[in-house]
Amino acid sequence: MKKTVFFIFAVLFTVFSSIDAQTPVVKKRQMNQQTRINQGVKSGELTKRETVKLQKQQRNVRKTKRAAKADGVVTRGERAVIQHKQNKANRNIYRKKHNQLDRD
Repeated sequence: MKKTVFFIFAVLFTVFSSIDAQTPVVKKRQMNQQTRINQGVKSGELTKRETVKLQKQQRNVRKTKRAAKADGVVTRGERAVIQHKQNKANRNIYRKKHNQLDRD
């Protein structure tokens, strides 16, 4: 019984750790983008409305990443879609942090 439980746990651990290992660059980039948004809020470079839009875009990237991981394999095409969305989010973060809107 103990061996069976241990075996099942080991298999599940291996599967879940390999799924997360398939997108380490995506995860790190997502964290960096979130940090940039948080810094923009603290420094006053982002308005409330801009922040809401950027957070929504980040949620969309996370949702796409989760959907890609759902079958256990992130294909080259899925990775390209995620990367494209992250590139777009990156540009939006830069533009919104450097525009001349009044901060509240």
